[in-house]
Amino acid sequence: MGNKLPSTSKSYWQESVTLQQFEPLTEDKKYDICIVGAGISGLTSAFLLSQHGFSVCVLEADRVVSGTTSLTTAKITAQHGLFYHQMIEQFGIENAKQYYGANKRAQLFIEEVIQKYNISCQFERADAYIYTELTEKEDDIEREEEAYKRIGIKGKIINESPLPYTIKKALKMENQAHFHPVLYSKALLQICEDNGVDFYEQTRATNVEYNKHPSVITENGNRILCRYVVQASQYPFYDGLGYFPTRMYASRSYAILIKADKTIKEGMYVTAENPVRSIRPVTIDDEDMLLIVGESHKTGQTNDTMIKHFKALENFSEEKFAASEILYRWSAQDYVTLDNIPYIGPVTKHQKNVFVATGFKKWGITTGTNAALLISDCITNDLNIKEGTSIFLPSRDAKLTPTVEKLITVNLDVAKHLVKGKVTLNKQEIDTLKNDEACITSIGLNRIGVYKDSNGKLHGVDTTCTHLGCEVNWNQAETSWDCPCHGSRFDYEGAVIQGPAVKPLEKVTFEEKGGNH
Repeated sequence: MGNKLPSTSKSYWQESVTLQQFEPLTEDKKYDICIVGAGISGLTSAFLLSQHGFSVCVLEADRVVSGTTSLTTAKITAQHGLFYHQMIEQFGIENAKQYYGANKRAQLFIEEVIQKYNISCQFERADAYIYTELTEKEDDIEREEEAYKRIGIKGKIINESPLPYTIKKALKMENQAHFHPVLYSKALLQICEDNGVDFYEQTRATNVEYNKHPSVITENGNRILCRYVVQASQYPFYDGLGYFPTRMYASRSYAILIKADKTIKEGMYVTAENPVRSIRPVTIDDEDMLLIVGESHKTGQTNDTMIKHFKALENFSEEKFAASEILYRWSAQDYVTLDNIPYIGPVTKHQKNVFVATGFKKWGITTGTNAALLISDCITNDLNIKEGTSIFLPSRDAKLTPTVEKLITVNLDVAKHLVKGKVTLNKQEIDTLKNDEACITSIGLNRIGVYKDSNGKLHGVDTTCTHLGCEVNWNQAETSWDCPCHGSRFDYEGAVIQGPAVKPLEKVTFEEKGGNH
């Protein structure tokens, strides 16, 4: 087959659109509402709230629409895998209806905005399929169909699909959609500007302080005094004793965009079995392409270099679609809550003017839009999350048995990686490193990560994550240091790529650590 993978990781969604740039925040400001994060949740929140006459600002640690929104599969759908049967079993039929209804509302909202503002973003309606090639998974498909019927979801089981290979069974959810997420976000950005929203890039929020009203503090010491704070930063930078590090975990997945001899023009697909494969068509310059996503694992936790996950997708694309070229490869990160339901609402019961939106479990187009709709409802009506959507509250009451079991499992895993990183050292010799390689070694009593760049220059960092002290691991596929506990990511010089960490890794000069390098 040969190696078709591009040498660098780039998102097609990002590369195909040029976005306006904004200056960082350099002085204290006052607004009605401060939104942190300029992805689909933050932009939709700004869009909605600015329409109600609030003064709104949006802080972005990097560039607008540079995070998970620009790395998504971009399915606009309430079909979230084999999910609704599980949800009825755990939460009951009424809560399952809440979840579906909220995501359906978000789907319709996106379509209405596109139509109202005549947004050109490659929007296309498509049926969404969960399918299996395994006989033993057919019962799962049938149970999910029964859940659809109980909830009132329009769908049906089929035994054939538009895919160019044989399946055993599929469940179709009708009249869903997909689009170009950055083109859509660019339009939202312009509407927000027209509504008077101020954007500040390269401005990382680090904390919230309270007096009469909350203030958002940035890493440069500037502050935004406001009435409400909306944390749309994927992971809440302000925990507020919500204990989010113990209640969710980070998961990475991988994507390739391919040309193929066998392709599809209609539908969106996700497998019922593991490893999950998600497939959808993408049209570029009137040519049919395919976006293939999968290979999920907890961030920073993999037994081999992460390039193997791209290789697995490459092999799948060759076997199933006769891939002729891989145009792009990239990866994305999202957070998964203990019960698989996003946390949307006040950060705690007692801090009702600081909101959080997190734990979208890789379905952030609809759940992120839903978050903005719910939070906007709360702020504009000065209400708590309505009873009909209480399933999303961060302080919700869940059935305890499965949640407690998962709480213990997730946090034992964090503890394992915290301890393992402190006592287990891989003492590779720095001198043996080739260009574009990294190793973890020890210099004195310190665990040190060392990367040799393409010019042969060494870059050293203390591998202790600045969030809660776990030890980061090297990600060769993305040239980053990734934390296996809560998903913080740093570049090879230690700068924060992705939170929850807000401070960089400590740089290491080898002479100071007693080495000879």
